[in-house]
Amino acid sequence: MKKILPFFMSAFLRSAAVLAWFITSLGMGLATHAASQQPNIVVIFMDDMGYGDIGPFGAKDYQTPHLDRMAREGRMFTDFYVTQAVCSASRAGLLTGCYNVRVGILGALGPGGTHGIHHNEVTLAEICKQKGYATAVYGKWHLGHHEKFLPMQHGFDDYFGLPYSNDMWPYHPGVRHLSMEERIKRWPHLPLIDRNEIVNPEVSPKDQEQLTTQYTERAVAFIEKNKDRPFFLYVPHSMVHVPLYVSDKFKGKSGVGLFGDVMMEVDWSVGQILGTLRKHQLEKNTLVLFTSDNGPWLSYGDHAGTAGPLREGKGTMFDGGCRESTIAWWPGTIPAGTLCKEPAMTIDILPTVAGLIGADLPSHKIDGKDISSLLKGAPGAKSPHKAYFMYYGRELQAMRMGKWKLHFPHGYRTMAGNPGGTGGIPTDYQQSRIELSLFDLSKDVGETTDVKDQHPEIVAEMQELAQAMRLDLGDSLTKTEGAGARSPGRL
Repeated sequence: MKKILPFFMSAFLRSAAVLAWFITSLGMGLATHAASQQPNIVVIFMDDMGYGDIGPFGAKDYQTPHLDRMAREGRMFTDFYVTQAVCSASRAGLLTGCYNVRVGILGALGPGGTHGIHHNEVTLAEICKQKGYATAVYGKWHLGHHEKFLPMQHGFDDYFGLPYSNDMWPYHPGVRHLSMEERIKRWPHLPLIDRNEIVNPEVSPKDQEQLTTQYTERAVAFIEKNKDRPFFLYVPHSMVHVPLYVSDKFKGKSGVGLFGDVMMEVDWSVGQILGTLRKHQLEKNTLVLFTSDNGPWLSYGDHAGTAGPLREGKGTMFDGGCRESTIAWWPGTIPAGTLCKEPAMTIDILPTVAGLIGADLPSHKIDGKDISSLLKGAPGAKSPHKAYFMYYGRELQAMRMGKWKLHFPHGYRTMAGNPGGTGGIPTDYQQSRIELSLFDLSKDVGETTDVKDQHPEIVAEMQELAQAMRLDLGDSLTKTEGAGARSPGRL
């Protein structure tokens, strides 16, 4: 009996230990399963890509098979806007969920700038960090190049890329005729940054040929490393902003020139990212968005893309400048092969992601709204916004309400039907002006026929909404001071 009791006691203790291990393992398994249900978020953000530059939106001169497949398996947004048709301003809207005028980021910040994104602004990365996401950005940042403004200080765990546009260097067309000593005074050497460190202080043309490949390799490695936890990956490509560069593997491949080669390499990059998600069976738990910061830089001619049926391009708030070809992909959640024709904007991405992952919105005011019903193709889903407002600089130049686009009187640049430059050297724009004009985009996507006289009630309603926005964010056209605009970060 004395020998039996220790045996049973030992067996009991072993069983208890096994049970405790099982319960602990079950709990860990449930926690891991719960974490795995947090959707991964991937945003691929092009630079200066035109509305008609990818196959699903009309490109025919070169092939974009991976984007074609992404569209077949996902949802195309035909009426998707950015806050402003220029680099830094557009990125500010995407990452903060605010009109860029609200956060004080205008135009394209250059190497001489002393301001950037404010530390009080909450980025999309910081939204994701609330829920324990791994976060990374590989590509062009352009929200301030001083360390306090760089991604590592704004919610990102990793960063590799250029701090601003790839033409902001001594080989800019505007200074090619000068000696290198004089060039440097206007455009210093272009740095390549890894996390917070400059790893290449003088990016060369040969270095630029590898940028798309390097961003893609970093993106793939990041997915591989974080495949077992939720992640947010932001890939803001330097291309197809001029100067155009492409790796040897795509040189001459399109048969239609350098622009086509570059677009084919970008399409390859998309394929690498989506392929990695499929490889690790993450596709049904990952939202991927593909869009651009603004439309084509038309003065560069054969080194620029096309806005397709839309009017004008980069630097204007006609749709050719601020309406972007956009694809959303999330197999099993987003209905395959569908179109969304409701207006939406990059400011909506942050609140939509916050809703999807259960994160809190910023305590300060933002402008975006949750568009998950549009993403998921809910029957009868409509834009949650009464209207979107389109500033250029601090000028409120236009607005979109449903099918209507209203332009307020303003000047703008135009190629006036001219073809633009060749070989990476731009030609000059002409200056033009538009008076108060109303367009019905459902019938007139090219904004050609003013119908304000036929719809005075629509004009009046939109003008009333515009005045409320002016009181909030201001408007230099009407010399209105806005009470809701915030300051950028400063040195």
